[in-house]
Amino acid sequence: MHYLKYLPAVVLLAACGARQEAPPAPAVPEVAVTTLALEKLPLNSDLAGRVAAVRVSEVRPQVDGVIVQRYFDEGADVRAGQLLYRIDSASYAARQAQASAELALEKASLVNLRVIAERYARLLDSRTVTQQDHDLAQANFKQGQARVQAREAALRAAQIDLQRTEVRAAIAGRIGRAEATEGALVSRAQAEPLARVQQLDPVYVDVVQSSQQMVALRRALDKGSVKPGARGVTLTLEDGSAYPHAGELQFADMQVDPQTGMVMLRARFPNPQRLLMPGMYVRARVEHGVQPDVVMLPQQAVRLGEGDKATALLVNAKGEVEPRALVLAGSHQGRWAVLSGVRAGERVIVEGGMKAAPGARVNAVEWRDPARVGAAPAASSAARVDRGG
Repeated sequence: MHYLKYLPAVVLLAACGARQEAPPAPAVPEVAVTTLALEKLPLNSDLAGRVAAVRVSEVRPQVDGVIVQRYFDEGADVRAGQLLYRIDSASYAARQAQASAELALEKASLVNLRVIAERYARLLDSRTVTQQDHDLAQANFKQGQARVQAREAALRAAQIDLQRTEVRAAIAGRIGRAEATEGALVSRAQAEPLARVQQLDPVYVDVVQSSQQMVALRRALDKGSVKPGARGVTLTLEDGSAYPHAGELQFADMQVDPQTGMVMLRARFPNPQRLLMPGMYVRARVEHGVQPDVVMLPQQAVRLGEGDKATALLVNAKGEVEPRALVLAGSHQGRWAVLSGVRAGERVIVEGGMKAAPGARVNAVEWRDPARVGAAPAASSAARVDRGG
């Protein structure tokens, strides 16, 4: 029974060993969260389009004759009024000289008719001439005036034809290939132009959009759920590069294509480097309006599942993880636009979500977007959603 006196010490040592072998309490995981805020969301559409010249002038002859000289280089820039072709003018110069001589004859004849008419008007009071002779003299004078006016019109017509033997550019722009050379016989009635001049700065970009989208947007504008946008347009070129200059939406056509159900939109772009050429295919992003009070989430905060189901993890007021189902409207530049599922002021987990189980307590720290560090405050208040293809 001697061992009984050592029993309290054994029990004490066992208790100490039990306390030392107990596992430490698990550490609260740390997650990075972002606090949501309402933002203004421009509504954009990505649409296919073609470049078109703002002004196109077909250089055509307005008189008949043989081309004697060409004064431009193909593909060069020309000025408005610049001489492009010269047509043989010998016959037109002769017609002008003839019309000028006929006008001089009529003016000389008119002088004699005026003298007779004035003399008969004076003699009528003294009854030296009859009323019939007076009236005849006045009529001859008026006929002479009419003949002078007709000869003056013929002279102007001859002068115009002579001027038209010099074919000039109607607008400033870039001229294409020459369709006629020296020695070619041209006619004012011919179908083919001598050349084409196109104004390439600025240029138009014509895009098409579904009439259903247009109607939905106009209804949203009428309800006030969407505000009018800045009507800005940006371009992506055929090689995938971004066009450096922004454009402005000019108008939407009032007619729907019955075969495709599409409406044409026209935007105007500066083109100082002549990168845009008529007929070129481009992708245009058109800003139709602005949807106010939209919540934007970083893409890494959203989990996408089957059937386009989207979820996110939030940290509630108790510091616990809470899952939410989201309804997304689209994405742009690393962020999702959320229609429902979260509200402004809530905290969404951006990083560390893999170690945060729903219902678990976490230590939330504010997340800083590397792409937005140092950006102006106004830059974070604008985002865009891809509505098109």
